[in-house]
Amino acid sequence: MNIKISREIQKSQQETFPSLPMLFELIPRQTVQVVVEETHAQEERQRKLPSEWVIWIVIVMAWLPRRSIEAVMAKLWQVISLGSSNPTQDMATASGISQARYRVGAKPLEQLFKRVCRPMASENTIGAFYKGKHLVAFDGTRETVADSPENAAYFGYNKSQHGVSAYPQLRAVYACELGTHLIFDAVLGHCYRGEHPMAYRLLRSLEANMLLMLDAGLSSFDLISGAVARGADVLARSHASRKWKPVKYLEDGSFLAWMAPSQHSKDSDAKPILVRVIRYVLDDENRPHHGEIQTLVTTLLDPELYPVHELIILYHERWEVEIAIDEMDTHQGLAYRPFRSLKPVGVIQEFYAFLIAYFLIRLILLRTADHAQLDPDRLSFMNSIHLILDAMPLFQLVHETEHPRLWGWLRQWLLYFQLPPRRNRTNPRVIKRQQSRFPRKRSQHLNPPQPSKTFSEAIVMLT
Repeated sequence: MNIKISREIQKSQQETFPSLPMLFELIPRQTVQVVVEETHAQEERQRKLPSEWVIWIVIVMAWLPRRSIEAVMAKLWQVISLGSSNPTQDMATASGISQARYRVGAKPLEQLFKRVCRPMASENTIGAFYKGKHLVAFDGTRETVADSPENAAYFGYNKSQHGVSAYPQLRAVYACELGTHLIFDAVLGHCYRGEHPMAYRLLRSLEANMLLMLDAGLSSFDLISGAVARGADVLARSHASRKWKPVKYLEDGSFLAWMAPSQHSKDSDAKPILVRVIRYVLDDENRPHHGEIQTLVTTLLDPELYPVHELIILYHERWEVEIAIDEMDTHQGLAYRPFRSLKPVGVIQEFYAFLIAYFLIRLILLRTADHAQLDPDRLSFMNSIHLILDAMPLFQLVHETEHPRLWGWLRQWLLYFQLPPRRNRTNPRVIKRQQSRFPRKRSQHLNPPQPSKTFSEAIVMLT
């Protein structure tokens, strides 16, 4: 027996491409169509799953990592199929979706990421600027991928003093807008690739009004001079092994010094750059590194315009990029779970879809925070994922003229799960679970020989 449905659902069902209005308002459908054409990913004949539809499935899949790809398809299909006596009849199967994914490939998702994901904070966004400087940071991580021979050959297993990693891993380095957690550029490669050359490629995304923050591991002459060449400034932690020769002491206790290229720099003959060095200690026995000398280096040379105490406090904004990575890895759903694709092209496709999906969540939170004149950090990322996913079908059910009111309704729910101000606390860098004493599961352990007798038949009593 058919269900009576609204004219809007009927109209959606008559379209060649099912309507996903919430997603279309975040990424215009025309943008996806242009990317498909530019990457020559359009299908040669009419298919049940056009390339454009596949792109949206892979993006939503990044929000539902614990569901099968067929269940992700069903999430998008349920409202579209309302009123049908056989709602699953025209839905693609899991194998059909998988084949369509590899037909589309990774290039359209990579191009869509580059076209859509960019810094979005305005000067009114709380916490996104310091004295007109746009706060950004670079940081790297490793992501786990499915353990298959193809992925192992392409990405490799990470090796450490604890042994070889259980799964193949890719290395990624991100450029993050600190005030919003938006990832606006990324470079990925196999797990052995160094972070420095990958981070150097991210300099392409720096703009003249940006203040780039780096941890000690990325605090190099190449990155700092490269940022300066693009008109940006830098605030970084200095590596403990670097020795500084003061050329001028300033009244606030900092000093100016020349930073010269090392023998490992891209251009060992490059001219040194003048930087300001800030050295301090923490006088709190309950804080990590109490009493240890900490060193920051910056291209912000004016001590009156950029007071030393402000810069020391400001540097802690760099941790926002690590919080962003934690949001992606833990709360968006990759904790203890690898990318699902068994082939490298599928992994790369998933990687960029994963970043786009995270960007869209953070974009909604930014718009909500700006509307409420609130710091975006105060909105719960974990609760927001569930609220936004649950709201997706509602945008399909109501008339487009009601969408502004529906966005207002969703913003109220996002604001309901408001986080308290950041507490004055620190956490030790320790792990709860130790490495297992059991050998790691490898390809030779797959499909082991099966018993030839039942358990009962195999019992032999000893006398």
